[in-house]
Parts: sequence; structure tokens; C-alpha cells
Amino acid sequence: MSEAVDVTDELVSAFALLIPQLSSSSPPPGPDELTRIVESDASVLLVARDQRGAIVGTLTLALFRVPTGVRAWIEDVVVDSGARGAGIGEALVGAAVGRAAAEGARTVDLTSRPSRDAANRLYQRLGFETRTTNVYRYSLET
Repeated sequence: MSEAVDVTDELVSAFALLIPQLSSSSPPPGPDELTRIVESDASVLLVARDQRGAIVGTLTLALFRVPTGVRAWIEDVVVDSGARGAGIGEALVGAAVGRAAAEGARTVDLTSRPSRDAANRLYQRLGFETRTTNVYRYSLET
């Protein structure tokens, strides 16, 4: 696992391949959006590569301070369909949890759609627990 610190054509191409496997409603980020993510103090963009060096997975870790401490949130975990089952998702999540701990977070949160069976099994196997909470969303789009 490595942190993306530069936006390259390879990174943009990888997101063009990976994001449609994660979401049918969100377009892949272009170079400008990826630059904002990579340069943000509040996010860490992790990438996973296969043995040939190609990007086959990614995860975004959001880290931010609130009055009660450092919060860590995992978002947009995606592994290429051809690379699933090889431990890449586990390695990405492990790297994110390690980074969150190093930054002083006491917990790491994430959400996953119930239909993502394999992802939900992975998170539970890694020690994530379902929280009893209400998650609310306010849509800013009309």
C-alpha cells in the first residue's frame, strides 16, 4: 500500500476503471478533483498495486479534528473485480487503520451498503462492529 502524493495519468486512468465498479451514479474523478483529494490535509488516498505494479485498489481515509478528538472515516473502498479475493481490500483497510491510529484517532468508522456481502464480511472479519445509530443524509441536489 502506498499513499498517492501526485496525480498522474496512471492514477486518473485507474479511477476511471475502479469508480464504475463502486458506484453507477458517481462519475470517476478527473485530475483536478484527484488533486484536491491528494492535496487536502483532511484526506489520505491509499492505492494498492498488483505484482506488475498496476493500481488495482484504492481507499480514501478522511481524518479531521472535532472537539472530542481525531475522527477517522474510511470511504470509497474499491478493488478491481479481477483482483478481488487476494487480500487487497484487507491490506488497504489495515493500512488505513494503522494511519488513523498514528494520527491519534481512537476509532475508525465506515459504512457499506448491505448488498455488498463480501465487503461486509471483510469489515466484520477485521473487527469492525455494526453500530446502533441513525445515519441521516440531507441532499443538496435538486
